[in-house]
Formats: sequence, C-alpha cells, structure tokens
Amino acid sequence: MTDTPDRPRVRLKPKADARGVRHGFPWVYASDLVTDRRTRAMQPGALAVLEDANREPLGLVTVNPGSKIICRMLDREADAVVNQAWFARRIARAQQMRTRLFGDPFYRLIHAEADGLPGIVIDRFGEICVVQPNAAWAETLLRELTAALIEITGVSHVLKNAGGRARALEGLDDVSGVLHGAAPADPVRVPMNGATYLADLTGGQKTGLFYDQRPNHAFAARLCGDARVLDVFSHVGGFALAGLAGGASSALAVDGSAPALALAVQGAGADGHQDRFATRQGDAFEVLSALQAEGAEFDVVICDPPAFAPSKSALDAGLRAYERVARLAAPLVAPGGYLGLCSCSHAADLARFRAACNRGIGRAGRSAQLLHTGFAGPDHPQLPQLAESGYLKALFYRL
Repeated sequence: MTDTPDRPRVRLKPKADARGVRHGFPWVYASDLVTDRRTRAMQPGALAVLEDANREPLGLVTVNPGSKIICRMLDREADAVVNQAWFARRIARAQQMRTRLFGDPFYRLIHAEADGLPGIVIDRFGEICVVQPNAAWAETLLRELTAALIEITGVSHVLKNAGGRARALEGLDDVSGVLHGAAPADPVRVPMNGATYLADLTGGQKTGLFYDQRPNHAFAARLCGDARVLDVFSHVGGFALAGLAGGASSALAVDGSAPALALAVQGAGADGHQDRFATRQGDAFEVLSALQAEGAEFDVVICDPPAFAPSKSALDAGLRAYERVARLAAPLVAPGGYLGLCSCSHAADLARFRAACNRGIGRAGRSAQLLHTGFAGPDHPQLPQLAESGYLKALFYRL
C-alpha cells in the first residue's frame, strides 16, 4: 500500500493545545479533535493531515476513531509518502544508534514513538526480529514495514507478536504469526552482561525477553559478589542470572510461570552455574511471606514485578502493591544487604513509586540508604515530550 498526498484532513478544536503538537507531543486525544461524521467514518489506521483550528497543517497523522488516542503523529511533513522507503529511513536511523551502542545484534531496535514509529516495537534477536504492531496504522502497513526491516537489517526471519493490552485498546486482534522466514524451533540464546538468557520468541511474554533491564542487571551484578541472591518475578532468570555472572554464591529465582523458570534453569546451565541456582514457582507475595516464615535471609533481594499500574485508573491500587512488595521483601535482606525494587508502570512516576517503596521499607521496620536509581537502557530511548516513554524505574537500597 502506497499512499498519495491527496488525503483527508482532521482538525483540532479551538481550545486544543496545538503548541504542544508543534513542539513534539505525538498524540491527539479524541477530546481535542473535531470528530464529525466523516472523521468517525475513517478506517482505523487511515492517514490524514492534521490541522490546527485555523486550518494550518501540523503534519501527517494516523487516525483511529475508536481509540482514545485518535491521532498519532507520523511525519511533520504533511505530504510525506509512507511506503517501504519511508520505513527504511526510520529503521536505518534507529539501527545506526544500536550498532554503535551494542557489539552483538541483541537489542530493542524500534521503541515506538521515540524512534519515530508510533505504536511499533521491534526487538532483535540475532537473525530474528520480533515485531509488535500495537497501533492500527502499523497493522495496515505491515507488509511495507516488514520489507523495510529486512532491507535494512538483513535478518532472515521476522515474527509478529500480537499479544498485549495496547492492541486490544486499538481494536486489533491477538493473532501472532510469521511475517518472513520461519519461527525458531527452540528458544534463542541471548548474551547479556556475561550471562546467557533463553528467549521463547513464540510463546513467552512480550517479545520473549526484557532488554530494558540490561543496565539495571549490570548494576545489580556489581552487588552480587559472593552474595546470596533472591530474584522475585524473575521471568527467565533476569537478575538471578546476572548475579551469578557477577559472582553470586547462590541465586534463587521466583516466578509464577513454570515455563519461564525452566528457561532460567537452561540459562544457568549454559553458563555452568546450575549448581548455584534454584527456582521456586508460585505467587510472589505468597513466596515472600513463606520465605520470611522460614527464616530465610539473602544478601541481595531484587523484585521486578509486572506493571501494577498500567493506567491512571489503576494507580492507587498499583502503588499499594508496590508498597506491599517492599514491605514483604525488606525483612529478607541481611543487615547491610541490598534491595532492588523495580516498576514498569508508566502511570506511577518516579516520585510516587519511590514514596511507595520507602513506605514499604519503613513499615517493615528497616532503615535504608538509596544508592542508585536506574532506568531503561539506551535501546529504549525516551521521547522527551512523552512521559509514557520513560516507564521503567529501578531503585537500589542498602538496608
């Protein structure tokens, strides 16, 4: 599909913040757009020229009348042609930065709005790319996107991951599949921070691995020399495997998913750490309580839960959950040991998350020093105008 510059036009309401859009904010909410019958009749993912209230063009947007985010800015040039070449330019720019930062082709290649491709996430695993088209326009132009991805990266296989909350909000299905080449028969080995992770690219969470925690894994590993490590919400070994690579004397990984823990065991075995690695499947809150009842003690405890506050409506409950994690984890830390607490909830900003963690530690009867605040790695760049792109926070305390 190749568009022509002869496109429909959509217009901001007079009181809408056109200045914010001009200064780089990439979204228009439905409440800020004039939604007449013609606009409401547009197909999700249609392209249109966005105008201010005075009918001055602001750029080329994609429109989804059924979404709260009704417009996403694609290009400041209103007459831009969105085709394979257009995608290729943006992917090439993104890859240029990643290849400068990482020696091996294992990273997030496209981080949605921050890389100029709203709603699109692409993770690279060597010769395989996993695409998450989380916005309707990306689904509409998936063929052009895939062709450009192969052209620029030279990968042999491209998979589509259709899981996640974002696609449902866009009115999209949850059918994953193969866009080019073939799906791998086995989990893919991914080297990070001296550890080996096993990523299930077809049946795992998200695209199979969380690259965003890479720098926080590295920081945690520096605390783990000769340490007893507890990694809660471990997924495929996250902080536990990084800790073992950093010289931990032992590591216990806790997660609710048996398949994820099985991959963590394989990762530990690949690095020769199987004798120092153990897993425990179960609800994280229940396991934390059980470990305390058992009198367990660790030198380093790290908790990396899923998004407890995925939206503003869930913020209060999410903050209570983060406080509870801190309250249950802190008693397990040996005197002088370290506690790492993470949040991937964009609705819970750093100040609120930190306050919740501080309350939890205090309610556990522990005092603490805050040593380090970490964020997502540079392959997850932030769009400065979009707070949601800075979702990951990691706090490291000494208790």
